[in-house]
Amino acid sequence: MNRHGYQRCPKVSGAVCASTLARNGVSVTIFDSARGPGGRMSQRREIIEDGKELLFDHGAPYFTATNADVLGLVRDWEARGLVAEWKENFGSFDFASQKFVNIEKEGLSKKYVGVPGMNSICSALCKEPGVESKFGEGVGRLEWLEDEDSWLLTGLDGQYLGHFKGVVASDKNIVSPRFTNVTGRSTPLDLSLAPELAMRMKEIPVTSCFALMLAFEEPLSLIPAKGVSFNNSEVLRWAFCNSSKPERSTFSEHWVLHSTDEYAKSVIAQMGLQKPSNAALTKVANELFQEFQNTGLNISKPFFMKAHRWGSAFPASSIAREEKCLWDGKKRLAICGDFCVSPNVEGAILSGMAAASKHIPQNNLVKTNSSPSWFG
Repeated sequence: MNRHGYQRCPKVSGAVCASTLARNGVSVTIFDSARGPGGRMSQRREIIEDGKELLFDHGAPYFTATNADVLGLVRDWEARGLVAEWKENFGSFDFASQKFVNIEKEGLSKKYVGVPGMNSICSALCKEPGVESKFGEGVGRLEWLEDEDSWLLTGLDGQYLGHFKGVVASDKNIVSPRFTNVTGRSTPLDLSLAPELAMRMKEIPVTSCFALMLAFEEPLSLIPAKGVSFNNSEVLRWAFCNSSKPERSTFSEHWVLHSTDEYAKSVIAQMGLQKPSNAALTKVANELFQEFQNTGLNISKPFFMKAHRWGSAFPASSIAREEKCLWDGKKRLAICGDFCVSPNVEGAILSGMAAASKHIPQNNLVKTNSSPSWFG
């Protein structure tokens, strides 16, 4: 039995938690059905016909930090070359007046991005000493063995994954009916094993979103900002120029658009929760791009265009704001994520830090200037 193994999903909350545990002498094994780390901080890689590679941060475009512990951690990441400040103009476009408003140089707060991609942070944390990462290997069931005082984990196909002294989960769908609706499988965690935690997580309201990835031969010169929020649009919420971030490719200009929650919900209501077809995503792509063109900013035709669905993009409520994570001390089960603190990257980091602290004996906790913290 791995006496100090902990399982979790490597979204940023989970990656921060794993790194913190490992640095405090607790060995960690990560399981995730995805091909790599990141969650909504992942990076999309597309190869076009001429063999060129296009990279898009199609989830969270950046993050901010105000908490002292998070800022300390960000400084450490900067020193390691994992993040950089994104210094560009940001503003809003009003569809009613067809004008830009509130153009700000660099905005009101520092905006940080992973380099060379948003997933760089999670990728580095999941490779630190003491962390073993197993991608493409999801957890299908978590079973508490009372007589052994440990957790038994099995995979999506029933394969044995191991025994663990504790578990940290960073996926809100671990007990959600949404998991069953999408996959047709039972939820990984039986509600009866942690009834109090399960009830708090069972119905977390979420907002949905479609992302549109675009690549242009020439810069969109009439747009005076690299990050744009939209007012008075039922379709678009915001857009940002991905290629303007530090250490990104500059052979073409890349933009990512995000839809409004209202638009996404209406589309999902029609197509259902199952994986959308290529035809459905093409229709979404055309509608989002048409709205982008409706700005009247002479948006040229892109040479690449592809849509992606984030079915439960952001939590609409916080279920553990004071505690920052959910915790069952008897079974050593922690649940963390942005849905515990606040729906952003910083909230996820803080939740991951809190979950790690539950598994570390206080006399073993390492105190540093860059206390583990942080996503969204």
